[in-house]
Amino acid sequence: MKKLSIILIALFITTFTQAQDAKSLLKEVSEKVKSYDNIAIDFKYNLNNSKENVNQDTRGDVTLQGDKYVLNMLGTTRIFDGKKIYTIVPEDEEVTISSYNPKDDKEVTPSKMLTFYENGYTYKMDIVQNVKGRKIQYVKLMPIDSNAEIKNILLGIDVQTKHIYKLIQTDNQGTKYTLTVNSFKTNLPVSKTLFTFDEAKYKKDGYYINNL
Repeated sequence: MKKLSIILIALFITTFTQAQDAKSLLKEVSEKVKSYDNIAIDFKYNLNNSKENVNQDTRGDVTLQGDKYVLNMLGTTRIFDGKKIYTIVPEDEEVTISSYNPKDDKEVTPSKMLTFYENGYTYKMDIVQNVKGRKIQYVKLMPIDSNAEIKNILLGIDVQTKHIYKLIQTDNQGTKYTLTVNSFKTNLPVSKTLFTFDEAKYKKDGYYINNL
């Protein structure tokens, strides 16, 4: 019994220490992200579901400034100006405009992709990888909500820069979504109209405007 008690205490201390270390690291990442005026990220995105024999790769880029963003991915541009989301599909010559409700937003969206972990998760330190000389420390996040569709998230953090290098999200159906950052640039000169949707321009070009 005494040995068991010692093992349990040691396990508790190790788990608590790991959680505190992970919390401290994530706090550093969050503070670093919020210190920038804007962030431009070029990334690779992979969707994998072995059960369905699906494995898809694509590339994209996103520019972030506060909650606002412009995302280019799969031939589609999505603009969020802080109030509305504009999804532009050149192939269909269509724009869909929808209002943003943060209460309905449970996914890791572009505006939250670098800070989503601040609420709703427990976390602990995971593996460390060496990627081309960079030390990447992974933190494992588990949703507090037992009914969440997300099973867990592995967040790979560059220990030196405190920038997120990789995000691996696994859902309860076994589908894995992996986002790998190829480049991470900050405080770039951006146009004042970058996050503004010019409806007149798209109407002039013959686009169908779909207001939801």
